[in-house]
Amino acid sequence: MEQPGFDYIIVGAGAAGSVLANRLSADPQIQVLLIEAGSKDTEPAIHDPGGFVSLWGSDLDWNLSTTDQPGLGGRAITINQGKVLGGGTAINAMMYVRGNPANFNEWEAMGATGWGYQSVLPYFKKSENFATGASEFHATGGELSIRECPDDVMRSDHFLIGATQLGYDGPNWDYNGARQENGAGLLQFHIDKNNHRDSSASAFLHNISERKNLTIYTNVLVSNVLIDDRKAIGVELLASAGNTEQVFCSKEVILSAGALHTPKILLLSGIGPANELEQNGIPLVADLPGVGKNLQDHLQLPMIYRSKIAMPNTTLLTGNALFVKVREESSVVDLQINFTPSLPEPLAPVLPDLGGPVCIFLPILVQPKSRGEVTLRSANPADKPVVNPNYLDQEADVEVLSKAVELVRKLANTPKFLELNGGEMVPGADADIEAFVRSQSTTIWHPAGTCKMGTDAMSVVDAELRVHGIQNLRVADASVMPTVTSGNTVAACFMIGEKAAEMILAAHPVADLKKSLID
Repeated sequence: MEQPGFDYIIVGAGAAGSVLANRLSADPQIQVLLIEAGSKDTEPAIHDPGGFVSLWGSDLDWNLSTTDQPGLGGRAITINQGKVLGGGTAINAMMYVRGNPANFNEWEAMGATGWGYQSVLPYFKKSENFATGASEFHATGGELSIRECPDDVMRSDHFLIGATQLGYDGPNWDYNGARQENGAGLLQFHIDKNNHRDSSASAFLHNISERKNLTIYTNVLVSNVLIDDRKAIGVELLASAGNTEQVFCSKEVILSAGALHTPKILLLSGIGPANELEQNGIPLVADLPGVGKNLQDHLQLPMIYRSKIAMPNTTLLTGNALFVKVREESSVVDLQINFTPSLPEPLAPVLPDLGGPVCIFLPILVQPKSRGEVTLRSANPADKPVVNPNYLDQEADVEVLSKAVELVRKLANTPKFLELNGGEMVPGADADIEAFVRSQSTTIWHPAGTCKMGTDAMSVVDAELRVHGIQNLRVADASVMPTVTSGNTVAACFMIGEKAAEMILAAHPVADLKKSLID
């Protein structure tokens, strides 16, 4: 057998994968290979906070589409996912929301021991360089720049004070602080002091590009994990020219390709539901029925109001947020409402003429009850996966978004917001609310849960992120979330990368690692 060239192979250079590459290669004795299917992040629009919409549908986007969704009136939805160094952090809207403390306590209760909120908080803080300063809940000195909304036009007293007039805390609520729920405040963003996007690549990879022990492959697709006697020993690569190559590692393969591609790689490697593998002619390595299942995603539902005050277009999509629980049955925040006081400049080219100044509410379903799946289209690694999120399959999800419409209307009629409110345009006072929810809801691009942590029969990885039944194979990305976080998922992915790196390094002390290579 060919001798391993690396200690660790990381697949995917998004939020978690970039953190892993940085932390594992910090010791010059450890040889790390990071593999990204997309290109280097040299496109100027990546680094411009207002340029990301132009990247959707480009070569830097996987351009994945769902199956037709019955819950959305038969519509298929595009889920934009970054195919570039930095992954989704290079083309997202840069909002930094850790989630609710109860999300992580729920993970632990579901078998993810060590993932409760108090356990994961240090890993959130480790990455962070918070512009407002250090505190019990924030840190400075980390690689990732975090700032409150840097666009002055975007900051809206009408929304924030209006929320307090409804009884919510604010207007300077830190939802990443002591408590997330029932507060309105400025959104936080991974944007640096020079007003450039701080992607996982710019934060964790650019400054270590000279490390001799870190190798980065770009424009290379991983077709499958190489398994020998139920042990991961490397990966097979499919280059753009169609050539295949095998690369090996002595310690671990870590999949950080995201909630839609990580299960695809596992399935192509013979790890997943036995019947699905058989249907695609893939030899079974490990029968794990949960691979690709438990897919969750956040849905957004734009509501547009005429504005009495004309403001300049904004560089960001939004800047203000309110986090609430609207269903009594919910154990955690189930609704996030973002607000934009004028038309976002990145969206101006793709929106029709709205006939004057507008403002936009964006209710987001952040604790969906509906569950979907990711399956193989075929055994060809070049084929895109089949993505069926099963949006709005559960009536509870329709209920949350319907209640969101009611809440927005209440907020829009508070004394402070009436200074801005020129009248509801979308959906309109006479709209059928359920029809509006089903016809206008769309993804906000946060797929998660398809290789969940736990101990039950449908779990894929244990609390150490090790794939059940396979040695030296871990998953570290949004797919390991048993339930999706209450808010934009990127912050939790950075945290997952930090915690995974520490667990991996603890499992393989450098002295033992080098001894194994010599032997």
